[in-house]
Amino acid sequence: MERFDVRRGLIKEVGGSGGLAALAKEFFDEVESPADNAFGASHGVMTSIEARYENGAMIVDITNVAPNFEDPEAMKSAMEDRKRWTAFLDKATGYNSKQRGDKAKEWAKKASKAKSAVSAAKHFMELSESIPEEKKEQAESLIGEIETLLDANDNTKAAGRAQKLNKLFN
Repeated sequence: MERFDVRRGLIKEVGGSGGLAALAKEFFDEVESPADNAFGASHGVMTSIEARYENGAMIVDITNVAPNFEDPEAMKSAMEDRKRWTAFLDKATGYNSKQRGDKAKEWAKKASKAKSAVSAAKHFMELSESIPEEKKEQAESLIGEIETLLDANDNTKAAGRAQKLNKLFN
């Protein structure tokens, strides 16, 4: 399962022009649309592609099979399939490959910051004996929120709550 950030406003644009399945039909074979802004398809070495828009991102589950590396035609076909996939991602996310990579790093960084804040707060509360009970309860509440948000893959909100947690002890 992969997650790709989607440029603001693009999900509405794609929805207005037939939805994600209509966009996928430009690139893939046997496209099925089980729901709005979701599709299942296949094409060449990509035997199964399932994608959907969710919370401002595109969630993708893709299964690839290895081509016959001995056959130049199979290799050429596989390279064309990958180009088609990249072109689809460009259109479906509104970002090019470099931008998608940068967004993924940013997303991971937010999760890392949130986890780090939780770890630091727990460690600080263990070591310190002079923290008022009210402050500990606030911290525990924020830690619970952060962990729930991280489990829900909402790293942006988790990072925001982590800043609040850090300020609580500063």
